[in-house]
Amino acid sequence: MESIQSILEAVSKAAVSARKLSKNQKQIILTDLASALISNSEKIIQENKKDLDKMEDSNPKKDRLLLNDARIKDLSNSLHDILKLEDPTGKVLSDNTMENGLRIQKITVPIGVVGVIYEARPNVTIDVAALCLYAGNAVVLRGGSDAECTNLVLVEIIHEILQKNNTDINMIQLLPVDRKFVKELLEAVKYVDIIIPRGSQQLIDFVRENSKVPTIETGAGVCHTYVESTANIDTASKIVVNAKTQRPSVCNSLDTILVDKKIAAEFLPTLINGFTPFQVEIFADDIAYTILKEANYPYLQRVTPESFGMEYLSQKCSIKTVENIDEALEHIRQYSSKHSEAIVSNNPAFCERFLNEVDAAAVYTNASTRFTDGGCFGLGAEIGISTQKLHARGPFALEKLTTEKWIVRGNGQTR
Repeated sequence: MESIQSILEAVSKAAVSARKLSKNQKQIILTDLASALISNSEKIIQENKKDLDKMEDSNPKKDRLLLNDARIKDLSNSLHDILKLEDPTGKVLSDNTMENGLRIQKITVPIGVVGVIYEARPNVTIDVAALCLYAGNAVVLRGGSDAECTNLVLVEIIHEILQKNNTDINMIQLLPVDRKFVKELLEAVKYVDIIIPRGSQQLIDFVRENSKVPTIETGAGVCHTYVESTANIDTASKIVVNAKTQRPSVCNSLDTILVDKKIAAEFLPTLINGFTPFQVEIFADDIAYTILKEANYPYLQRVTPESFGMEYLSQKCSIKTVENIDEALEHIRQYSSKHSEAIVSNNPAFCERFLNEVDAAAVYTNASTRFTDGGCFGLGAEIGISTQKLHARGPFALEKLTTEKWIVRGNGQTR
């Protein structure tokens, strides 16, 4: 294949059919797809294993790549969660009749054709296809070569369901993994309305710098948790351990712990009780290093300048001790990717100050950053977590897959 233009043209035409689907039709398709994922679990796992076998165990992407029975069930359940949501299209946002008799309405409509570029995350294939379809959009998927076999079988299942329901299978298309086609997709202003990159900072930067199609970034997460001096030690330890270890390969996992010097000697030895079973490698500043060395923590390194502002995506994190909330806020301002940030504190004034001053898509008091997720926020599945401020910020879910349209009804008016 020398060009993907024929694919893009087919998707663009299919977008017309996608926006004409009724809510009932969309619900039937997603219900059928949820069932098909379960009935095809063995086939999906078999194809997924082909991808897993090509990836080194040390690669932090491997956990994201993995699909097993539990994760396939979660994908199926996420489709049922989407079905509980209102159809985001056709909502009347304003309705006015002017003095000249013109009736002017503003309504929500599908964006059109959504292009998504992502890496070793086959769950994105299902989440994006389902969300875009439910919002009346067509979608062009460009998954990474690491997940090629898995993505192919998932789109094959999607096409079977679309065909079963007498709908155009070109509403959902998967592009070849050859990198030469990425540039063509990024320049397809005639066929694609928006591009969403989901993956590493390197991928996001490449798309932003090279796309002629408007983009929405679903950014990398460099997430901090600040343990303030009034924090309950056990509560803080529980929150930090969860944020780091529960699923370290995802963007809302913890990367840097900021701990008040007043409680560092008490907090850090408690923290490592939770870190040790997971062999979390800690890059510690001088004060934290001394405390952890005396506690005989085996997975300890000295911090370097590169340790901060790093998205680890593995069982690694950095620790910085700070004098007060001012120093913590300044560190976050300097190193945050504006994804998810948290404070653990029993000082209500400090908590409110943190919520108000930290510039991030999601800001927490006394909770793990692992909750930054469309499902956890009651939005169903998500496209990703947007770290920019235009159109969408935070979990980029169903309601943000629409735009606005003005409908003007007249009876002969001229200007």
